[in-house]
Amino acid sequence: MRYPRNVAAPVLVEVHRGTIVESRHRGHVVQVAASGEVERAIGDPEITVTLRSAVKPFALVALIESGAADDLGLSGPELAVMAASHMGEDKHVRTLQAVFRRAGVSQSMLACGSVGMPMDKVTSMRLARDGEAAGPIRHQCSGFHAASILLSRFADWPLEDYDRPEHPSQFAVRTAVAKVFGVEVDELDTAVDDCGLGTYAFPLVDVARAYALLADPTAAADPVRVALAPALTRVRDAMTGAPEMVGGTEGSLDTMLMQQLAGKVVSKGGAEGLRGIGILPGARGSGRPAIGFAVRIDDGDGFARANRAVTMEALLQLGIVDERARRALSAQHRPVTRSLAGDIVAETIPDFQLAPISELG
Repeated sequence: MRYPRNVAAPVLVEVHRGTIVESRHRGHVVQVAASGEVERAIGDPEITVTLRSAVKPFALVALIESGAADDLGLSGPELAVMAASHMGEDKHVRTLQAVFRRAGVSQSMLACGSVGMPMDKVTSMRLARDGEAAGPIRHQCSGFHAASILLSRFADWPLEDYDRPEHPSQFAVRTAVAKVFGVEVDELDTAVDDCGLGTYAFPLVDVARAYALLADPTAAADPVRVALAPALTRVRDAMTGAPEMVGGTEGSLDTMLMQQLAGKVVSKGGAEGLRGIGILPGARGSGRPAIGFAVRIDDGDGFARANRAVTMEALLQLGIVDERARRALSAQHRPVTRSLAGDIVAETIPDFQLAPISELG
């Protein structure tokens, strides 16, 4: 079933200010089985999206498969921060600095820049108060960049231009991503992310399939993906074991989901309203297999409210959010806007139903 062309995506979220519907967010959600078969959806499962930061867990496979992670004895939290869009808190910085010291590499090699960082407000205010300028290691993508630097150091490749598309470290990342998504390297649709490293475009359904694979790497059927299982399992366990490294103390839905739904989900967002979620085996009940789903908000979700609401609503519809987690995550399900006095003046409300694919024909 193909989504009809020239038809607007469905409205998934409305923002209510008093009795007024102030704005609407359109988008797409697709859920797949561990086999990759589409199970439920709303909108267009085949819409092309750029992975942006949602690629990071899969890019990390290149570092692990090279042997560099074992050579450096990388811990779970250290791997997690390399799959992260972290908030630039001290714990993220200290974790990366420790890895750089063990590798004998200077953090000055980081080419991600530092504009607008750190994302953590408390850390940002403290640095401003102390007159300290944030360096690139506080950039949300510094762990992503660190993985390429460490891979280059291990392979004895030049470090100075590790971020260039023609560098062997970036070819290694492209190869890993291609394997995860089941395409040839030369078939990848590539672009450059804001941090300077590569990103890739795929249909949304393929993002859901990749996260289903991350949720249960042992469920892979084809030999190429079967071979990825040890590395992907290590990435998944690192992320779910140290969710505070994947995002941060405050404001990261990925962190909150993996904390409140511990052992049930692996989550990674990307810019422009994208998120991939893997639901681990057994999360929906004993013996039930892994699934994956992906969310895309058409307008890019500049206020980061619609994706949160849609992700939470989808998880609630899947039935894996218990009452304790529902209460803890309620502010993510219906994000609010407050006045300067602290009063709630607007609310973001999801309103959609994921339909079985058999009903979408």
